[in-house]
Amino acid sequence: MLHRAAYAELGLGHWSYDRFEVDEAALPGFLAGLDASWAGLSLTMPLKRAVIPLLDEISDTAASVEAVNTVVFGADGRRRGDNSDIPGMVAALRERGVTAVESAAVLGAGATASSALAALSRICAGPVTAYVRSEARAAEMRGWGDRLGVEVRTADWAAAAAAFEAPLVIATTPAGTTDALAARVPERPGALFDVLYEPWPTALAAAWSARGGAVVSGLDLLVHQAVQQVEQMTGRAPAPLAAMRKAGEQALGAR
Repeated sequence: MLHRAAYAELGLGHWSYDRFEVDEAALPGFLAGLDASWAGLSLTMPLKRAVIPLLDEISDTAASVEAVNTVVFGADGRRRGDNSDIPGMVAALRERGVTAVESAAVLGAGATASSALAALSRICAGPVTAYVRSEARAAEMRGWGDRLGVEVRTADWAAAAAAFEAPLVIATTPAGTTDALAARVPERPGALFDVLYEPWPTALAAAWSARGGAVVSGLDLLVHQAVQQVEQMTGRAPAPLAAMRKAGEQALGAR
């Protein structure tokens, strides 16, 4: 819906954007079967990593987290991979007035958490504390921090409410995981970036907003990363952010 709304606004009504169910084994054959009418692809996990060996080049942004969610086919026939999640996060935060912080906290340690660290490497001047459930996850997050040039400290999930002392909290966990923490939101919280968009608001986001804290949603991320993709695939900039957000809100409202 986001891409189609952009095409309509840009006068590209003849363009289409559709969903295809492709697993890792089928990905090489799928790519080989695409003709010159294709402008690009959006990818979800586990294809974000599986596609890398099949590309001619990837951006530094994608390489930093070993994940490609955007493939653009050039006029020269080359396949170029990028990651729009990271600049999408930065743009979503900037839209809510968060452009720089002295420290931050990340809840969770999955694939989205590594993108969160990459985004924080651009706006966070100090340490990032990651709250995780196992030492293996903690080691993984510290490894990503070393790779991205971010000072990552780790803490046990049992102490996750302490994250709320940070000026910026990024919640990257599945639906329901942070619900029990909603009652622990302080009187004057900083900013919360909750990457979920369905259901919305989450219990944590609702409590945060009720306390007067700034909240960035998963829909904000979804829209801003799609803006990056539309601009790369169509060569038209700026992409129509407002029309894309409206389409996203309507689509979620219909569900």
